[in-house]
Amino acid sequence: MMMEGKNNEIERNSQIVEARAEQLAKRIEALVVEARQKIASTANVAMVYTYFEVGRYIIEDEQGGKLRAEYGKGILKGVSARLTASLGKGWSVENLTAMRKFYVLYSKSVTNGYDIQETEIPTTGLEIQIENRNHRLRNHQFVLTWSHYLILTHVSNPEARRFYEIEAYKQQWSKRQLQRQIGSGLYERLALSRDKDEVMRLATEGQVVEKPADIIKDPLVLEFCGLKPEASYSETDLESAIISRLQDFLLEMGKGFLFEARQKRFTFEERHFYIDLVLYNRLLQAYVLVDLKMDDLTHQDLGQMQMYVNYYDRYVKEDFEKPTIGILLCERKNDALVELTLPEDANIYAQQYALCLPEKALLQQKLREWIAEFKNQEDEE
Repeated sequence: MMMEGKNNEIERNSQIVEARAEQLAKRIEALVVEARQKIASTANVAMVYTYFEVGRYIIEDEQGGKLRAEYGKGILKGVSARLTASLGKGWSVENLTAMRKFYVLYSKSVTNGYDIQETEIPTTGLEIQIENRNHRLRNHQFVLTWSHYLILTHVSNPEARRFYEIEAYKQQWSKRQLQRQIGSGLYERLALSRDKDEVMRLATEGQVVEKPADIIKDPLVLEFCGLKPEASYSETDLESAIISRLQDFLLEMGKGFLFEARQKRFTFEERHFYIDLVLYNRLLQAYVLVDLKMDDLTHQDLGQMQMYVNYYDRYVKEDFEKPTIGILLCERKNDALVELTLPEDANIYAQQYALCLPEKALLQQKLREWIAEFKNQEDEE
């Protein structure tokens, strides 16, 4: 018995040692991984600042020599050859030209009163004082990788470029996700769903989610589902496609969305009802119920969603949570029908979806017309 008790004690001690070793190893691993990530992030940001300065050197050389464009290109070829010989790959004429463009775009953003430090992006610890001709610019912080900034240099609208920079940082978008959001005209779609003050806010703070209307964009673009607009498909097909690309769908829905259920059933007076998708927005602290509609939206569809929302408000949501939001995703909507059917304080939105990327030029033109209309109204007042 004594031997058995001693063996048990040895086994318990061995388990304690193993558990503590595992715990300590995990803590050290987490520390090292975090340090490596910080080093990589610092290296990426340092590279961006370096390329910004390279662009500045090129501009200053052009201005100092007052060179014609063809001579400038010749000098860049010589610079490229020398840097490639001494530093290795990455110094092609195309890359040097991209650095020049990067400096031009982002130095203009500061001189025009656009100050990255006024946003919520925190200090990275890497700052440079940028000297540009006769005046000193304020510290400019870069927080994305060079690959991200290369993509952003193709966005001509400075407000849209700033919006994508803020959102790419806050949401930790990959390069692919950033390209997709730009290609889908996210800035324009959000702007067209807001009033003038909110549009200005997009460029300085990114997308701020404070009320249900802040999560609405028209149209919601679902090109990742792989369904062809001209093909025949059912609501079930669309729902299945969304579920199979759930991460992309939540990204398109916007900030703070979590998935809870598909075809969520609830029973009322011995009748079963099914909600296509139940989401939760942690920023709004509210359930978001989504119903998919293939045909034209009807007042019956709106009434049914009102019933779903009422049920969740009365029987599901907790006291600390905000009122439930209902979204009807449809191919076509009639704003007049929605306004006439629903009470003014209804927390229900009809939102169109598209199965292909929208024509970005058309969205941009609509936004320009929309802003011009606001300016004309201000002038009249």
